[in-house]
Amino acid sequence: MDPITAFPQLASAHPGGMSDRRKRARRSEDASMRQLIMDQARQLESLLELGRLIARDLGLNDLLFQIAEKAAEAVKADCCSVFLYDPRTDELWTTVSTDLTETIRIPVTSGLAGACFKSGEIINLEDAYLDPRFNPGPDSQTGYRTRSLLSLPLFNRERETIGLMQLLNKKEGSFTPQDISFLQAYGSQAAIFLEMARLQQSRLEALEVSREELRRLNQVKDKALDHLSHELRTPLALIQGNVRLLRRKLADTPNGLLAEKYFSVLERNLIRLFEIQQEADKILRSQRQLEERQILEAMEERLERMRQSQEIPGHLFHHWQMLKSWMINRCQPDDAPRRLLDLGQFLKEVVEQIQKRAIGRQLIFELDTASGISWIVEPRALKEAVRGLVKNAVENTPDGGRILVGLRLSGGEAIIEVEDTGVGITPDNLKFIFDGLFPTQETDLYASKKPFDFNAGGKGLDLWRSRLAGQRYGFRLSAQSRRCRHLPQNEDLCPGHISRCPHCGSPEDCAEAGGSLFSLSLHPDGGI
Repeated sequence: MDPITAFPQLASAHPGGMSDRRKRARRSEDASMRQLIMDQARQLESLLELGRLIARDLGLNDLLFQIAEKAAEAVKADCCSVFLYDPRTDELWTTVSTDLTETIRIPVTSGLAGACFKSGEIINLEDAYLDPRFNPGPDSQTGYRTRSLLSLPLFNRERETIGLMQLLNKKEGSFTPQDISFLQAYGSQAAIFLEMARLQQSRLEALEVSREELRRLNQVKDKALDHLSHELRTPLALIQGNVRLLRRKLADTPNGLLAEKYFSVLERNLIRLFEIQQEADKILRSQRQLEERQILEAMEERLERMRQSQEIPGHLFHHWQMLKSWMINRCQPDDAPRRLLDLGQFLKEVVEQIQKRAIGRQLIFELDTASGISWIVEPRALKEAVRGLVKNAVENTPDGGRILVGLRLSGGEAIIEVEDTGVGITPDNLKFIFDGLFPTQETDLYASKKPFDFNAGGKGLDLWRSRLAGQRYGFRLSAQSRRCRHLPQNEDLCPGHISRCPHCGSPEDCAEAGGSLFSLSLHPDGGI
């Protein structure tokens, strides 16, 4: 017993005794208050930091680490784990940070974590070993000794239990009501962010499944096209030979003139089938070479980083250079050399060639090119691409219409534009215009047409090949289009000549009603 407290008369004999005691008590109270303020400030900072996490666009595993780490720091615990419920397996799972991120799964009925999740109640233990629900197995395996333990359930906005936080070993004493109050507020915010992260992860997983399925379907499509291309070649040659033989035998018969008309149709369509087969072969080769080149570039970029960080021995890098040279030669065996090309003169020649092929059409071709623009390009690939764009414009523009081929510089790029006053493309079809084998009109509309006729073509191979060439040689394709307002649906037919159109009285009316603009942009460095 304190003598001053027991015998108040001593206080007067020793006047400094009570004063010293009060000072010590006040200092102790002040220290406790300062510590409380510091703890509250640390916890407030943890809440603020939790709010910043969502802006960092973390993955679910990283978010679990961060939430657990901040919670442990805020209440001065040794560690914290955040468990989430997996309804597919009826398990609780969490991740631990090791050299390789490890996922731990436990049955939802197991241990204190399961009890907290199932009951939705807080479990606060000063000595976990005194609770029969505690599983000491992990302590035995790791050598860690669990003393105090706090488990708090996590609820979503519908008050459904989605998981829990479990903290181990308060560094000083046991977990306090103030700790619990803070962690409840902290857990409410954390649960919202975890729900958002899980939703985002689900979307990404669904997107990855769709991407993988699309990749698989593309592989199936490529194999089918490759098989079809090879299978068509022999029977087409046999049919063509028999048609020619039969044509000669019937030529001198009384019905020879009548038969000639049918043979002409047969041969024209056989030629078109041969062209499709040859185009498919070219596209498949180009696509395979493009994929091989993309793989090569990815490997080159990765190995260059390894070389700079000295992760790869010099002799292995030398072997890689030799292998790369072999792969480059294999990827592009038919590449023509790049050279400096006068783009204005180049476009003039392409347009003149198209005009000769479309001699039966009544179209106005215009050329608007800035002078003095030269570019280092692969001429053959660029010619095929531009020819495909102009051919597409010719086949989609009625007689009396106009096709403008232009050239300009913009943002360091040379831009070739092909504009037409044709029927245009519907928004739904425009999305797939460069995907190949995608007809924008019903096939019976052009089945009897010749190339460069109005509404001819429709296979989409020219634009597909142009897109592949662009990816391979470093130019970019884009398209804009307005479907003719008088023909809003694909099934709506244009008469093929402006003079026969019931809606347009002049070429200006037709140009105002619809049309398309295709652009080809050449990179400043001359391409890949």
